[in-house]
Amino acid sequence: MRASQRARGEDVALVDSLLSADERRRSSGVRFDELRAEQKGLGKLIGKAAGDEKAELLKRAEQLKTDVKAADAERDAADAETQELLQRLGNLVHPDVPVGGEEDFVTLETHGTHRDFAAEGFEPRDHLELGQLLGAIDVERGAKVSGSRFYFLTGVGALLELALVNAAIAQATAAGFTPMLTPALVRPQSMAGTGFLGQAAQDVYHLDKDDLYLVGTSEVPLAAYHMDEILDGDRLPLRYAGFSPCFRREAGSHGKDTRGIFRVHQFDKVEMFSYVLPEDSQAEHQRLLEWEKQWLTSLELPFRVIDVASADLGSSAARKYDCEAWIPTQGKYRELTSTSDCTEFQSRRLSIRVREGKKVRPLATLNGTLCAVPRTIVAILENHQQADGSVRVPEVLRPYLGGREVLEPVAK
Repeated sequence: MRASQRARGEDVALVDSLLSADERRRSSGVRFDELRAEQKGLGKLIGKAAGDEKAELLKRAEQLKTDVKAADAERDAADAETQELLQRLGNLVHPDVPVGGEEDFVTLETHGTHRDFAAEGFEPRDHLELGQLLGAIDVERGAKVSGSRFYFLTGVGALLELALVNAAIAQATAAGFTPMLTPALVRPQSMAGTGFLGQAAQDVYHLDKDDLYLVGTSEVPLAAYHMDEILDGDRLPLRYAGFSPCFRREAGSHGKDTRGIFRVHQFDKVEMFSYVLPEDSQAEHQRLLEWEKQWLTSLELPFRVIDVASADLGSSAARKYDCEAWIPTQGKYRELTSTSDCTEFQSRRLSIRVREGKKVRPLATLNGTLCAVPRTIVAILENHQQADGSVRVPEVLRPYLGGREVLEPVAK
């Protein structure tokens, strides 16, 4: 665990503080049990004693009453400190994860080819210019109504979102996922249990009056769906595909991706979520990655798969793969989907267990983005644009757009 903290760039001393607090929790618990046992035994002796002996026993009983109360308080304090430190500790990083920061990822695969727009005889437009030509994206009125990093999807933009969501849900359903429409507001224990009140807390919206959190991903309600439950091992794996609005403050991204709809405060997303036995989590992780690759391939997008470096993992992830699509006007790959193996991290915090015969133990949870709508629209518009500002519709989306093969400009 010390090595894992070091790889994450987190405080290694936290592990020693946790061990120390846990030792105090254990020893104070033993002390409390010993004093309570003595107290109970003394009560029996007092009933049989008389004279000076009884007076001494009563005196000892008064002292024990004080000592038991103090030991109980010490045990509770040590337990609270242990739990607080546990909440700050990230998941154990998988040993194969590349060590380092955001730029230290390892590229595992590359799919598709970049278009040569120069050979086609035109300069590619960025997604915002295309979206305005198509009457699909309105960021000016989004800012007027809600502030920066908000937007309207209008006309074919709105239809394109609905097509993406329906196509993504159709793929997930065909793969055996149960479709879910999830709450966008959750209680603190749901947010903390999934690991989003640690390092990611600055990006979370909190409603103080109601003590509820707006989710940044349907991973949160899908993970908490079976909170405080014991699942039958014969039911696993359980796979859900959640659709929900997502809200992120993007507190640490000032000045980044301010143009258009790539990095916004509110967006819709289809998220895959799996409950599996711990020994099956790595295989399930590969399956989630394959479903993401299938989705991006069906959208005819050039993309690469990266093994995310240790310091760039979320606190709940033991390992994470990102699929990054090529964005022509930026001349680089940008994250479109990701999938994380959270092993037993979330299930332990949310008290979700599995029963196999007489044995009960924590299970593993995994998540994988299938379609984060705005970023997917960015990639589709830029990669499938044509010289006149129109955009070719990938075949997989055409049935959900009334058979439309091209999105045509509505304004010059």
